[in-house]
Amino acid sequence: MTIETKNKPQVDDDEIDLIALAKTLWMGKKTIIKTLVVFMILGLFVALFSPKEYSASTTIVPQISNKTSRMGGLSSLAAIAGFNLDMNMETSELSPYVYPQIVQSVPFQLEIMNTKYSFSEVKNPVSLYEYYMDYYKPGFFSTLKKYTIGLPFILLKAIKGKADEIPSENNGNTIQLTEDQDKIRQIIEEQLTLETNDKEGYLVLTSRFHEAKLAAEIAEKGKELLQKYITDFKIEKAAEQLKFVEGRFNEKKSDFEKAQANLAAFRDRNKNVTSALARTEEERLQNEYAIAFEVYKQLAQQLEQARIKVKEDTPVFAVVKPVTVPVEKSKPRRAIILVIWTFLGGIVGVGWIFGKQFLATVKTKWNEEPL
Repeated sequence: MTIETKNKPQVDDDEIDLIALAKTLWMGKKTIIKTLVVFMILGLFVALFSPKEYSASTTIVPQISNKTSRMGGLSSLAAIAGFNLDMNMETSELSPYVYPQIVQSVPFQLEIMNTKYSFSEVKNPVSLYEYYMDYYKPGFFSTLKKYTIGLPFILLKAIKGKADEIPSENNGNTIQLTEDQDKIRQIIEEQLTLETNDKEGYLVLTSRFHEAKLAAEIAEKGKELLQKYITDFKIEKAAEQLKFVEGRFNEKKSDFEKAQANLAAFRDRNKNVTSALARTEEERLQNEYAIAFEVYKQLAQQLEQARIKVKEDTPVFAVVKPVTVPVEKSKPRRAIILVIWTFLGGIVGVGWIFGKQFLATVKTKWNEEPL
């Protein structure tokens, strides 16, 4: 028997199987069509009633300091921890890897929450907290989700009873949010994100909300806050030094002016006096004036250097792509939703046909087997 003869029955069996499959699908075409229609209607319903969402973004490039570390592996390890070490180990810079954590931090989100924005259904600008507490009306799917998927949590909460409302507090480094504040914070956490591009060295801050202007305003506010937080961190040491030098400068300036006034007053009172006591007193006042002037002069130089240091350490952000109010919504993508639901309908319809056939085969074999 040749190889061709051996393989021929297998080929014939494959052809029979394919024909049987095609015949099964053809016989169940009504079921498949009905399933397709049902899922298309569901997809259309989802596409039409899904909440709208607009996306606004900005692309910024933070200035890279020329003091960046060149210490190889140690620098890489420090970068993982969120810091870059310079050659002299004098300063630390905030790594871009930490920037998304700033955007996701509670203080940052609280500032976003408490800033006033424009809403189409509200006459005057209100904060996100005020809007979600007093004006926001959840859409159909949000309500449906709440009373279907979220129903067990609602029942559990009802059984436990309402927790005592704890007022919001901010004591030093500890922040305590109310339950409502935390819910709104979670919305901000989901809708305002920052992505870093390591290769190109730029940041993309994206805001996604149900109104175009609102999304743009929050993106702009987020950009300003991010720049402020990074700047405050980078100039922290220099700013503290500047504050200290300014205090000392003002103190010694007062001492210098006092010594200057004392010397001038003494000279005015003793214009024609030539006694040794008067000359000695004048020399003493002159020495006090000279010392006060020298200290004042040195502190003035240090003050100028401290101001220059603050300016040097202040990072510069180049805005490559400014925030613009989006014209078209980013969600829902109705055509894609409809295609996906139609595809799912086809899979369910075909699965239903073959599932019924499989169950019928199993039932027949079960009945044929003796007990």
